[in-house]
Amino acid sequence: MKTTPLVCCLLSFLAALYGQDRVYAIKAARLFDGVNDRLMEPGLVVVSKGKIESVGGAVPAGATTIDLGDATLLPGFIDAHTHLSMEFNPDYNAHILDALRRPVTEQAIRATSNARITLLAGFTTVRDVGSSDFLDVGLRNAINAGVVPGPRMLVAIHGLGSTGGHCDETDGFRSDLFRRTGPEQGVINSADEARFAVRFNIKYGADVIKTCASGGVLSPTDDVDAPQLTQAELTALVEEAHALRRKAAAHAHGAESAKRAIRAGIDSIEHGTFLDDEALRMMHDRGVFLVPTLTTRVGLRSTKFPPLVQAKAERAVAQQDIMVRRALALGVRIALGTDAAVYPHGQNATEFALMAADGMTPVQSLKAGTSVAAELLGLDDKVGALKPGMLADIVAVAGDPVANIKATSDVIFVMKDGTIFRNGR
Repeated sequence: MKTTPLVCCLLSFLAALYGQDRVYAIKAARLFDGVNDRLMEPGLVVVSKGKIESVGGAVPAGATTIDLGDATLLPGFIDAHTHLSMEFNPDYNAHILDALRRPVTEQAIRATSNARITLLAGFTTVRDVGSSDFLDVGLRNAINAGVVPGPRMLVAIHGLGSTGGHCDETDGFRSDLFRRTGPEQGVINSADEARFAVRFNIKYGADVIKTCASGGVLSPTDDVDAPQLTQAELTALVEEAHALRRKAAAHAHGAESAKRAIRAGIDSIEHGTFLDDEALRMMHDRGVFLVPTLTTRVGLRSTKFPPLVQAKAERAVAQQDIMVRRALALGVRIALGTDAAVYPHGQNATEFALMAADGMTPVQSLKAGTSVAAELLGLDDKVGALKPGMLADIVAVAGDPVANIKATSDVIFVMKDGTIFRNGR
């Protein structure tokens, strides 16, 4: 059966309303459970009331059978670094103007489209690490309420950083154009402001805290690898996040900025482009995850930038693969994250192939986007593996992704929480 993605989304809402008690038996030639290194042949997952009832065995009497043929069943994919309320535009200046001109209502509507595209690409869970105007909170809530289709979202609201830093949304503009920025807008300049900003974000719905410990590629005036927060500021930020039972992620391209974040107790380093061996060893020893966002090169190489940003982009892309190979050699745990919006939404599975090209086995790459990412997000008791009792987040790709990791980009079936959102190309 071949059905358009839009029709699948409409059917999924009807299924959610009228098919909650239906038992599904989903069959395919192979199954990757997200945990073991070998595929199961053939693959069978039985789903009941939104959860996985069994894996393997026989089809229970009365179940609705979905036979996907020469395909592989996998846990729903997880992207640990997205920006669903933002959009890719290969013209850097036009992108900035769009952000200034578009009303918040239009941005919110466009965000729902990005969420749907991401879900149909097989990503049933994302960690969304930075938005504006609380768009990420609204999108998460609308998805949770069943108003719009999209992945399960953990949201950060504002990324927290210093004045003039990568998380300062007014950087690069005249000082009189915008109101003064402060902790409520994610701009912090002391340990006390860091604590306040964490509390403020959590008060208004943040599931995770994201900070900019270093400069960035796309910010117009800073050095990409320069530290932007002091040790005291980062320590206060992470301590407050953990005290309030939230994990913390640090955007950190540079080695010194990453080391400060690691000493503070950060849970993950995002990007990590210029990490040295000392930083990588610290990550390994303290169990800090690396989220390398290799797919950023897709957008960076096709975008028209001002000269300063162009130079930073070229320098970063040239270093990504070298850093990941060194991280693998030193045993750092890697979770899949793409920085969606730096490239067009829906191409998230490109990250699987790029990680494999840097030395991860196909199975390691698949785990990075399933069970390992689930552990980073603190959701490993719910998603990231196909086993009884887990939420029924299931995708199927044509062919065998262990033999050809690029098969992850050919998703033919998507189920989230037991509801089918895609069944066919």
